[in-house]
Formats: sequence, C-alpha cells, structure tokens
Amino acid sequence: MAPQNISLRPIGYVNSPYKQKFVVPRQANLVSASLGSIELNQEYADINSLRGMEQFSHLWIIFFLHATAEKGWSPTVQPPRLGGKKRVGVFSSRAPYRPNPIGISAVEYIEHYESNGRVIIKVGGLDLLDATPVLDLKPYIPYADSIPNASGGYAAEKPQSKLVIVFSRKAEEELIANKVNYPNLKELIVQLLTLDPRPAWRIKSQDNKQYGVTLYDFNIKFSIEGKQTTVISIRAE
Repeated sequence: MAPQNISLRPIGYVNSPYKQKFVVPRQANLVSASLGSIELNQEYADINSLRGMEQFSHLWIIFFLHATAEKGWSPTVQPPRLGGKKRVGVFSSRAPYRPNPIGISAVEYIEHYESNGRVIIKVGGLDLLDATPVLDLKPYIPYADSIPNASGGYAAEKPQSKLVIVFSRKAEEELIANKVNYPNLKELIVQLLTLDPRPAWRIKSQDNKQYGVTLYDFNIKFSIEGKQTTVISIRAE
C-alpha cells in the first residue's frame, strides 16, 4: 500500500534577487538577467553529487512553495494570463495554491563550485523567491522535456513586452554608483518591468499609484502611466 504521508527534506535553498512575490517572473527564463544560485545544505554538500552537471545547459528545480503553503489550496484559480477574472482548475494551472505546494522550474545552468565547504550552483532565468527550499535537482533533457507540437492552452504564447522603461536622473546616478557590485541591475529592472508586474485586474485601469519592490538589497520605486514606466529611485536598504 502506498504511504499516506510523505516527508521531504530540502537539499538546499535558493539565493535570489527577489525578496517578495511582486515582480517575480511568472515563468522561468522570461528574464535572462535574473541570476541566482542554489546552495546545498551541509548534509548534501558533496561536490560529487553534481558530477556531470556541466554537460547540461539547463536544470529542473523542484521546490517548495514556502510563501503560500500556509494559505492552503483551492480547486479553482484565476490565472493572470486570463486577466485574473476567469477560473480554471488548479491542476490546469501553475498557481501556487495547491494541495501539495510543490513547483517546478527549468532554469539555465551556469556553473557550480565548492568554496569553504559550501557547494553552490549558479543559475540564470530564475523565477523563485529568495530562500525558496529546493527539494531536488534534475538535468533538463531536450529530447524528452521539449515537445515541439505540444499545445499550451491559454498560455500558448510567451508574454510580450508591454511597457517602455525610462529612468529618472536620480535612478541613473544610483545605477552608476552600484554598477561594480551589481552590473546587471539595470538590465534586470528593465526586463522585469517591461512585462508589467502589476496584478492582471489593475493593468487596464487608470493607474496613479507609485509602486515599490525590493531587488537584491535595493528598494526600487516606480510609476506607470499609459505604456511608460518611470523608475523613480533605487535606494540601498
């Protein structure tokens, strides 16, 4: 008989620029400038466990949806791709409100290394919150994992850039001041905001709100008017 309860232990945790759910890309690889890493827990920090990983360009991350796990699950959800108003079954979506709060993400593999007893895997195209528990890693295998003629339903097409991004003089100065330590910060901000991170229900409404989001250790303030997003400030926290 199959077990009624299953206990899983994280093998590691994600280091990500995203400190909150707002602006996290809705799928992996939508934002190429989104760089992060996975650090294996000490009990699994054996570099031999990653032997051969460099042969693969991408990895599957199986992770625990820790930020929403306590909210429970719902049999139907409202996907952003449908404007946040139409409902589909939770198993016909990638929504986080699931009976078992587990997610999957195919990310770019960059490199892995060992440093002072720590084992780190650097990845790109990340779509996960900082401190996300990682349950497993598997290589992405193109012939098996990519199905060219597959149907994508209501999410068949890749989201298109919706907004033009401009930076205030103050924001540009702050980018220059932090360029050495955060060389891809501007590119990350542009790629994230051009996809319009607002809730789907707000996008079509008149928007006079100023938004804020934390990326890395910066508080980013921006506003949206029509098709233009203005990055107002980038302040170190």
